[in-house]
Amino acid sequence: MVSKFLVSHFIKDYNNTTDEKIRERYGYLGGIVGILINSLLFLIKLFTGITTKSISIIADGFNNLSDLISSIITMVGFKLAGKPADEEHPFGHGRVEYLSALIVSVIVILVGLQFIKVSFNRIVNPKPVIFNMVAFILILISIFAKIWLSQFNKYLGKSINSNALVASSLDARGDVFTSFCVAISLILSKWTSFPIDGYIGILISLFIVYSGFSLIKDTLNPLLGEPPDPQLVEKIKKGVLKYEYISGVHDLIIHNYGPGKCMASIHAEIPQDISVVTIHEVIDKAERELSSELNIYLVIHMDPIDTDCKFTKAVKMEVENIISEIPEVKSMHDFRITGEGENRIVIFDLIIEGKGNFKQDDEKILKEKINFEIQKLHPNYTTVITLDKSFTVL
Repeated sequence: MVSKFLVSHFIKDYNNTTDEKIRERYGYLGGIVGILINSLLFLIKLFTGITTKSISIIADGFNNLSDLISSIITMVGFKLAGKPADEEHPFGHGRVEYLSALIVSVIVILVGLQFIKVSFNRIVNPKPVIFNMVAFILILISIFAKIWLSQFNKYLGKSINSNALVASSLDARGDVFTSFCVAISLILSKWTSFPIDGYIGILISLFIVYSGFSLIKDTLNPLLGEPPDPQLVEKIKKGVLKYEYISGVHDLIIHNYGPGKCMASIHAEIPQDISVVTIHEVIDKAERELSSELNIYLVIHMDPIDTDCKFTKAVKMEVENIISEIPEVKSMHDFRITGEGENRIVIFDLIIEGKGNFKQDDEKILKEKINFEIQKLHPNYTTVITLDKSFTVL
């Protein structure tokens, strides 16, 4: 495999993809290869387009020029993203990589819009396209070059979990389609005077614009805050639960500060009667070991719960039976009871499915419904219910 051959020969210790320097070298390699291939394709298509008087070929060539600029921006982005943390950016500069991908997306859109205008003008004022076999062969060569470049960038992007390189891979794959349309346009120009070149040019330009908007969406999501990787979520939860005394976890929040740079916080339920010193040592050990194992910065908050009281367990089971009949409720945590005798307060938190769509009136109705069901069993009990949102699911 050519991609693996290049990586193994130009990147020392290439398997250590969590290392910032190794990630930077992956980005450099992708950028350099992209610059070389796109520079060559731009010159080939510019020459071919001028020779054949084809606006669609010229548009495709300038699409390669935008890819060339994108490769340069990607390299700069990886360089900046690899800068260490400082006083102004205590979590590093990893998000610069997302910004570089965003700039690439905008450039792609601008190129597409410009050639929509040029292609429309070619339809209004048509000019004959001169078929040339050498030009046709060069277009076919460019198609195969872009197929390989797409696979190469995808390999690099998946290896280091880079949105910028995956975006470059998708862009190159789109170029395969546009170059194929150009080849078809060049062939058809032999038999028709219809301005198909202009229409193909518009088709290519629209595809370029669409690709740009798709890339913007993909790069904005991590900047705005998207749900974390489900596999990482599962690893954190299972990892915390394997430690002694921890019986449950909830309220996991993961902040993304760039590829391979995550900070996570989670609440861990522990017995309330255990020594603070003892559980503190357990929590410290969990934070230290899981942070190293998962390449994240993990903070664990302790939630003491009563694990031995039979009365609390019995009431908790009653509440669990009640909420099991409510499909919106995903889970319950932080369950505790205060007060004495019949005048007790039942306190707990609920994770609600799609809480983002819940209005204030919906929350009030849900709380009243649960409170009503509890008071049917215990008339003098009152409830304090907190509705939480899960930050680890869509």
